[in-house]
Amino acid sequence: MTRINEAQEIKNLQKNAEKALKKAVAKAIRQHELAGVPAVIWKNGKVVRVSAKSIFHEPSAKYGRRKKK
Repeated sequence: MTRINEAQEIKNLQKNAEKALKKAVAKAIRQHELAGVPAVIWKNGKVVRVSAKSIFHEPSAKYGRRKKK
């Protein structure tokens, strides 16, 4: 396997892993919503309980990579 193929394979693996993780998180939030129990998240440096509905409807929710320090 060439280095280019190897790099592309790693990139594809990362993309698939991110897609699977987002799907799993959405499923977990939906389960919390259906059960009527709060979800526990990390927000502003603290662990907090929030309504599962508010996670989907919160306009400030951003997903992506963290900035490197």
